[in-house]
Amino acid sequence: MSLPPEKASELKQIIHQQLLKMDVHGRIREVLAETIREELAPEHQQLSTEDLIRALRQRGIIDDVMKELKFVADVNEMERTSAPKPSTHFVDREPPVLKKTNIDPTRRYLYLQVLGGKAFLEHLQEPEPLPGQICSTFTLCLHFRNQRFRSKPVPCACEPDFQDGFLLEIHKDSLGDGSKMVDATTMLSICDPVHMVLIKTDTFGETTLVASYFLEWRSVLAAESGITNVAVELLGVGTESKVSVGVLNIRLEMYPPLNKTLSSEITSTQFTLERQKTAEKERLFLVYAKQWWREYLQIRPTHNARLVKIFAQDENGVNRPVCSFVRPLRAGRLLDTPRQAARFVSVLGHERAPVIGGGGGKQEQWCTLLAFLGRNKGDCEDHANLLCSLLLGFGLEAFVCVGTKAKGVPHTWVMTCGSDGTITFWESLTGHRYIHRPINPDDPPLAEQPKPLYPYRTIGCIFNHEKFFGNCQPSDAVEVCVFDLHDESKWKPMSGEAIKSVCAPGATSSVPPFPPLCASTVDAAVTSNEMEVQLRILVSEHRKDLGFSTVWDDQLSYLLSQALAAYELERTTGVSAGNEEFQDAVRRAVPDGHTFKGFPIHFVHRNARRVFATCLRSPFCEEIICCRGDQVRLAVRVRVFAYPESACAVWIMFACKYRSVL
Repeated sequence: MSLPPEKASELKQIIHQQLLKMDVHGRIREVLAETIREELAPEHQQLSTEDLIRALRQRGIIDDVMKELKFVADVNEMERTSAPKPSTHFVDREPPVLKKTNIDPTRRYLYLQVLGGKAFLEHLQEPEPLPGQICSTFTLCLHFRNQRFRSKPVPCACEPDFQDGFLLEIHKDSLGDGSKMVDATTMLSICDPVHMVLIKTDTFGETTLVASYFLEWRSVLAAESGITNVAVELLGVGTESKVSVGVLNIRLEMYPPLNKTLSSEITSTQFTLERQKTAEKERLFLVYAKQWWREYLQIRPTHNARLVKIFAQDENGVNRPVCSFVRPLRAGRLLDTPRQAARFVSVLGHERAPVIGGGGGKQEQWCTLLAFLGRNKGDCEDHANLLCSLLLGFGLEAFVCVGTKAKGVPHTWVMTCGSDGTITFWESLTGHRYIHRPINPDDPPLAEQPKPLYPYRTIGCIFNHEKFFGNCQPSDAVEVCVFDLHDESKWKPMSGEAIKSVCAPGATSSVPPFPPLCASTVDAAVTSNEMEVQLRILVSEHRKDLGFSTVWDDQLSYLLSQALAAYELERTTGVSAGNEEFQDAVRRAVPDGHTFKGFPIHFVHRNARRVFATCLRSPFCEEIICCRGDQVRLAVRVRVFAYPESACAVWIMFACKYRSVL
């Protein structure tokens, strides 16, 4: 069998590495010395290659080498099969798969390695996790110029053992230049940082945002060897944004190496110029915003009490114009319709930023998109910003609304303006849509007025990536507001040029680029099955404690799928379908004289124990789970619907049928 030259050289390399690993050369030298002592001493005869091979074979060295030598399977061939087939025999050790990365030799890459961390003092007393024990973990999320990466989870420790490498492609933005390799001077003008977000996942699967850092990678352009090592100090988030949480050791390297590096004076001058330019733009916008606010207050002194939000604090405690938190975002093939986008945003978890101390105050924290997606949960502002960005990507005229709900609780939601003047409110936390029909306060008392169905009470301002309007109507009550944005007596606009100077992509180095959405890594069918099995065990154990036996009806469980699919379809599209078939199937499955009870419930997490505890708190569900009677048959069905960013809508239905005894 003849091998092509490149395969032959690869095979030689594998054998050579294996020989070095086993220290075969040292063992051959020992055998050679021993053979010479034993066989050549008396008559000093010539020692042939055959004699040496025979001596190696007698001592089992050749057998050891052949046993240890594992040949790498063709990775492409393995990727072609969707699932590995079970092996027909047991193997002591799996051969290591060498993953190959396709590198275009005509492109420039930045190789970023994270080589461990230190001084994570909060985890100083953390015990060493035992093998197989579930422990809290750190995960690092990265974004650079439309490329996203996630590190392997590592156990939380004072010195977390991060050992990960990320290959970031550096490409040009201008048309026609994308295929050319960038030189050092061009790279110096690329001011996009590498955004790094550190997420902590506890033993229950709950995620926390630990740190958010923008890495200035261009220092590597002035490194003589083309390699630079950086110790990055991570600061906390929110109220702890001035407190150090730990240090990451990062190594940066250019591939292919630069022919000519820049001097450190050039790079530092560039950074200084960028900082000055950004500071000047932000100063001018602040001057304009103060003037705008003074004019707004002169219209009516009571405007001072309205929720007009021009700036907001991000997770690092940096004040940024609210317009910079929104940008048209296209979801590629991951989302097909605006309503599906609203459903996706609603299944991301809702959690308020933590507050240290009591008083019921709300900690303001508008997260950058990577920080929000990295931990898969955030406050209502994060949801509204993401939904508005997606709706803008779908070509709608969308705005984020800042106002209040019942009892004066501050809230944000999304509004779209139809080309026919229709105003639609979108609640980003639930995915619900409401058509706005304003009440005319000048109408006579007996005139029939539309009854608002939405939960919003007041509205102070609306904004998107290009526009900002302050509500200057006599009343800021949503029900009487008229959304004629061209009428400056109702809505005071900000200058589009002023907003563009600080909020447009690349306008300032302080506005982070938006990351793309990632496809789900959750296998919906497998996850549904696993949760269903866990819930069956929990129900059986609970009934056993009560002294009841449990008999499951698999056919009835299967029938419940139709209802769960219909519920999700209704949540996504607003259209109810398939209910008649489900009712007909249940009637056929439940014999005469028997009673059927069903209880559907919806979650956005996949923790079976939490689901079960929540269900038991509902008297309807508890009645089904603890059902007693004649010929009781139980059923449970779980249906997980996967969305981008591994967000999930989890529908569960518990049901029972039993013989009615009067």
